[in-house]
Amino acid sequence: MSLQRRKALRRRVVPAALGTLTVLSLLSTLPAAAQPAPAQHRPAAPSPRQATEAEARTDAHLRSLRDRPAALRAFFRWLPKGGDLHNHLSGAVSTEYLIELAAEDGLCVDTATLTALAPPCGPGTRLAADARTDRAFHDALVRAWSMQDFPRDRNGHDHFFDTFGKFGEVTWRHRGKLLAEVAETAVRDNQVYLETMVSPASEGAKNLAAQVGWDDDLAALHRRLVADGKLDELVAEARREADDGDAEFRAAEHCGTPQARPGCGLTVRWISQASRGSSPERVFTQLALGMRLAEADPRFVAVNLVQPEDGDSSLRNYSLQMRMVGYLRTRYPKAHVSLHAGELWPGLVKPADLRFHIRQAVDVARTERVGHGVDLVHEDDWRHTARTMADREVAVEVPFSSNAQILGVKGADHPFTTYRRYGVPVVLSTDDPGVSRTDISHEYQYAAATYGLRYPELKDLARASLEYGFLPGASLWQDHPTTTGYRPVAACRSEHPGLPVRGAACRHLLAQSARARLEWRQEAAFAAFEQAHRD
Repeated sequence: MSLQRRKALRRRVVPAALGTLTVLSLLSTLPAAAQPAPAQHRPAAPSPRQATEAEARTDAHLRSLRDRPAALRAFFRWLPKGGDLHNHLSGAVSTEYLIELAAEDGLCVDTATLTALAPPCGPGTRLAADARTDRAFHDALVRAWSMQDFPRDRNGHDHFFDTFGKFGEVTWRHRGKLLAEVAETAVRDNQVYLETMVSPASEGAKNLAAQVGWDDDLAALHRRLVADGKLDELVAEARREADDGDAEFRAAEHCGTPQARPGCGLTVRWISQASRGSSPERVFTQLALGMRLAEADPRFVAVNLVQPEDGDSSLRNYSLQMRMVGYLRTRYPKAHVSLHAGELWPGLVKPADLRFHIRQAVDVARTERVGHGVDLVHEDDWRHTARTMADREVAVEVPFSSNAQILGVKGADHPFTTYRRYGVPVVLSTDDPGVSRTDISHEYQYAAATYGLRYPELKDLARASLEYGFLPGASLWQDHPTTTGYRPVAACRSEHPGLPVRGAACRHLLAQSARARLEWRQEAAFAAFEQAHRD
């Protein structure tokens, strides 16, 4: 398939964790890249692009803040940061808000495990509402449901993933309210777009999978799923869930009223997640549902696989699951795919399990984005995989905080600079900021401090977060912006962000393309940001 065809599919018009990481302030220091390739195999590092006068001025201001933590934090909060493409809704909500929702719903808490339970409250439990007045109980819940105060000298993997089971009774009840809180945070951090993961029609998918059973012939299994409209019934159920969530969100944010809150202006799309630790028939059913849903409802754009990649079932069935996704892509070509792959590290799994996960996600499942991708340099022929990702514009979603908390990987050990050196598109993301006790501004500040990034590089990372989102429509940028630079397409090249668009061709592009509109909106935000640092 040609690059142009792949880009057209990607941009289709859709039918109607060690506690909070300490941020370094050594903005001028650049650590060596993680696991660098031998010189004879190393691609030439892309030359830094020429900064505009406004960018250079803004970069000088950034460097002047290195010894002023509060001002530095404010700079990164105000920095336009595009979108968050790797975000789990249940893990993105602040722990304090989860506790308040548990109290509002009259939930109970097991005092031994600190797990939220449905009422009535029996022996060994207490009301979640007690946390409103009992500070010690409240703080214990915060620590149990997040990475708050987790010891830095301990592996956070198990605690991180265990939090979801502890607060799960809270999150399934209020998709709209959860989204409202996450949207407010995103807008406050100067973002305009969010893709967040949920499990649509989860109970129905579980029941249908049990009814259909397993068949290694994926085509036959798919025929059983769609027979008699069974899968379409699940699609309808998932759409009703989304309608209810939308209504709850709009009520919480007062959308469409004079009291509308800023979150109403955030563009949100859903990614359907499948639980990779489940039985093969359930994983296949969830994937099929998510991809059929993405073709039926423009609010849903893609599928992903979640749960620990190092789990026994996840490892045992990894190649099978990549084959599932690859097959379903032939049945649902308009649905997008972003896959957790390579969220592994030596010592967490056997060496044999480090050799192929990213490669199979790219070559077998034909994913359009890779989530985490941390074990890249431990895979067989990883340079070929990196070049393939660059050639196909397969972006890697990098959440620094969760990589540190779950895997203990940070700084020079992280393949961030390796991906960039090979021309792989990189987007910064949050993953589970509520659990991690962080936000997207921190991820950008960490990148700048740890890898010596200057303002123009941060600006291009933010641009990538919209360019490689699953937004419909043509791009504002010419092909391969990661390697050739973010140059506007001819229609808009003479326009000035922040000023009225004069040319008919550019006005037409912005009118027809949701992607280009958000990208243009971000360019206007950059113009204002840079203008504010003119002195």
